[in-house]
Amino acid sequence: MEEGHNKQYILFVASLASFITAFMGSSVNIALPALSKEFNIDAVMLSWISTSYLLAAAISLVPSGRLADLYGRKKIFSYGIIIFIIASLSTGLSNSIPLLLFSRILTGIGVGMIFSTSVAIVTSAFPISERGKAIGFTVSAVYLGLSMGPFLGGILTQNLGWRSIFFSSLLMGIITAFVTVFIKGEWAEARNEKMDYIGALIYGLGLTLVVYGFSILPLIEGLVFIVFGILFILIFAYWETRFNSPLINMKIFSNNKGFTFSNMAALIHYSATFGITFLLSLYLQYIKELGPQKAGLILLSQPLIMAIFSPFAGRMSDRIEPRVIATTGMGITFLGLLIFSFLGKETSLIFIVINCIIIGFGYALFSSPNMNSIMSSVEKKFYGIASAMVGTMRLIGQMLSMAIAMVVFAIVIGRVEITPEYYANFLSAVKISFIIFSVLAFIGIFASYYRGNIRNDIKSN
Repeated sequence: MEEGHNKQYILFVASLASFITAFMGSSVNIALPALSKEFNIDAVMLSWISTSYLLAAAISLVPSGRLADLYGRKKIFSYGIIIFIIASLSTGLSNSIPLLLFSRILTGIGVGMIFSTSVAIVTSAFPISERGKAIGFTVSAVYLGLSMGPFLGGILTQNLGWRSIFFSSLLMGIITAFVTVFIKGEWAEARNEKMDYIGALIYGLGLTLVVYGFSILPLIEGLVFIVFGILFILIFAYWETRFNSPLINMKIFSNNKGFTFSNMAALIHYSATFGITFLLSLYLQYIKELGPQKAGLILLSQPLIMAIFSPFAGRMSDRIEPRVIATTGMGITFLGLLIFSFLGKETSLIFIVINCIIIGFGYALFSSPNMNSIMSSVEKKFYGIASAMVGTMRLIGQMLSMAIAMVVFAIVIGRVEITPEYYANFLSAVKISFIIFSVLAFIGIFASYYRGNIRNDIKSN
C-alpha cells in the first residue's frame, strides 16, 4: 500500500511539474504583445524572451540528467523546483529587459533540472507493464499546460497584466515543492561514476553559439557563429568517446537504432510544431485584432486535444508497436502544418480551430509512444540521461522552431515593431514559416518509421 501511495505522489509531482513548465512556456507567448508595448521592443528581440528560456533549459538538461544519475534524481528535481520558484518571482518583478532576460534564463535552468528528472523518476518507479500509461499522464500534463497556458495566460494578461502569469507559476511551484517532500526513496544507479564538467562546458558553448547564430541571420556573422557552434558540438562528441565517465555515453546512440531515431524524430517534430503557438498568437492579435483572452481561447483547441488523447496513445504503446502509432501521428501533424501554409487575412476562425484540433490529435499520437520508445530502450543507469535527451530534443527542437521563425521574420519583415504597415509582410512570413515546418514534418515521418520495431527491446528491458 505504501509503495502504491509513493507511486501516486511521484505521478502527481511529475505531472504537476510537467504542467507548470509547459504552462510557463506557452502562456508567455500570448503575453508577448503586452511585453512589446511595455518595453518597446522589436519582433526579433521579442522572440528572445522565449528563446533565452529555451536555450538555458536545453543547456542544463543533459548535465542535470547526468547529475541526477550520479547523486539522485529526486535531489536534482527538488533543486530545480527551488530555482524555478525563485526565477518566477524574479521575472514577475522585472522592470527592465536585462533583468527580464536574466530571470528567463534562470527559469530555463530550473526547468532543465525538472524535466531531466521527472520522466526518469516515473520510469524508475513504474514497472514496464505500467510505464506507457504513467508516461502518458505526464505527457498529457505537458499538453494540458500548453493548452491552459494561452487560455489562462490571456485572461491573466488582459485582466491582471503579464506579471500575473509568473506569480501564478510561482504558486504552482510552491505546491510542487511541498508534495515532493512526501516522496520516499532515491534513484542514482550511476552513483560511483564521475561527472564530466568539461564536456558539459563544451556542450553548452556549442548550443549557445548555434542558437545565437540563428538569431542574427541573415547576417554573415550568424553563419560564422553557427559553424563554430557545430564545431564545438563535434568536439564534444569526440571528447565523450575519450572520457571514462562521459556526460552522454555515445554507445547508446551507435548501438541502439530505436533510441537514436526516436530522438531524431522527436527533434524534428518539435522543430516543426513549437512555432505554431508563437505565429498564431501574433496572427490572431495583429491580423484578426483579437484580445489576448479570445486569442488564448482559440489556441486552447490544439493542446486540449493533445492532453485528452496522450494517455490513450501511451496505453496503446504498451500493447501496439510504438513506431506505428508515432509515425501515424507525425503524418497527421504534417497534414495540419501544410494546411496552415495557406493562412490568410480572410481565413475563418472556425477553420483555424479545426486545423488546430487536427494537429493536436497528430501530436498526441506521436509524443507518448515516442517517449515510451526512448525510455524503454536503455538500461536503468541511463534513465536520467535518456530523460534528459527527451527534454533536450524537445527544447532544441523548440529553439530551432523559434530560430526558423526569427530568421524568416528578419528577412521578410526586418527588425521593426509589427504595425499595420507591415501586416502584409507579416502574413508572408507566417506562410513561409509554416511551409518550412511542413517540410520538416514530412522528413520526420521517415525518421519515425525507420527506428524499427522496438517492442522486443521493451519486453526485454
